[in-house]
Amino acid sequence: MTFRKTTLRLAAASALVASAGLGSALMAQDKAPAAANTAATTRGPVAVADPTKLLPVPQNYHPKKTLWGDPDFTGTWPIDNIASIFFQRNDRYGNRFYLNQAELDAREKDRQGSLKRYEEEDKQGKIGMGHWVESDASGSQTALLIEPANGKLPPMTEWAQQMYKSGRSSWNEHPYDWTADFDTWDRCVTRGFPASMLPFRYNNGIRVKQGPGYVVIDLEMIHDSRVIRVVPKAQWAALQKTRWPASVRTWMGQSLGYWEDDNTLVIETTNIKPGDSVTGDHIARGPSPLNMATMGVPPNNTIPTSEQAKVVERLTMTGPDSIMYEMTYSDPKVFTAPWTARLPWTRNEDYGFYEYACFEGDVQIRNYINSSRAQRGLKTSEIGDPDRVGNVSAAEPASKSVGG
Repeated sequence: MTFRKTTLRLAAASALVASAGLGSALMAQDKAPAAANTAATTRGPVAVADPTKLLPVPQNYHPKKTLWGDPDFTGTWPIDNIASIFFQRNDRYGNRFYLNQAELDAREKDRQGSLKRYEEEDKQGKIGMGHWVESDASGSQTALLIEPANGKLPPMTEWAQQMYKSGRSSWNEHPYDWTADFDTWDRCVTRGFPASMLPFRYNNGIRVKQGPGYVVIDLEMIHDSRVIRVVPKAQWAALQKTRWPASVRTWMGQSLGYWEDDNTLVIETTNIKPGDSVTGDHIARGPSPLNMATMGVPPNNTIPTSEQAKVVERLTMTGPDSIMYEMTYSDPKVFTAPWTARLPWTRNEDYGFYEYACFEGDVQIRNYINSSRAQRGLKTSEIGDPDRVGNVSAAEPASKSVGG
């Protein structure tokens, strides 16, 4: 396990700084272990001159080509090193997109402390919180959200606010009677889209694979894989004609992409399965586009998704080991304006992808239901009962009447 996180930690700051376009901000990386005081002499990133101006994504790197001529983005790009950066900007940062020098130094100190805890657990031969919660803050962004410029999500529509406040999941308090009282992440089905592309507390692995005409993005959590057809920009109009009918939808939507130039991949995703967290029909329920396990997003996992949801992603390779990932989300039935997030990706080929065996041991759904019903003096299911629905009598109201 030593190499799952350590290599990333040693390289993260310099690669993130480069991918953010901070030409003057360098991280001194002495890979030779000769100097005993290496940590003391390591220089952290340098603050930008004007942190209130969003820097453009660098366009001057030209990656190598695949055998069939596409830009080569293949590799492992975990985002655990930015998972502790809040999605929305904290008020204390005001109108700044980037940290000042004192804040950068403090963030680097925290990063080094996380690395030390990780290494100590390795030496002790144990797995504790240093390994379990692999979430750090590297780089200089004050938040992942860059548009709106104030770093805050645009307001939800009146309809969406009503759905959000009335929704049910394991993250808010309400009676639990059946699977319709839980979100799709509770049930180990999916985090949904675009939530699956954002950092969490753990299992933040992202792996990119390519073949002629395709890019595959593998995600460690919930083991989702996005299979994306890609073409040169000149063929984009023809590819768009292969969009599924509106009636065909999936959890992750249909993603189609094109190579804008030799270092940028653009992906447009539509046909995302709509749904809310209010309905009592667990098939009709849908995941929130933002998951509360991403720091700084609204709580409860109950933001609805409508048929109008669309995501445009831009992946720009800014160096041999860095990609700037940008995501613009629009759903006019839910949000009053689109919003855009920017996430620096750092290559780490030593990162270990682990099986996310969630559903196999997901006893918590049953435990929530049993404890909730026992608390209300109602009959609970038998342990291991595979057909909970059949044991609910007409006298015992189902979730759609008592859960919301």
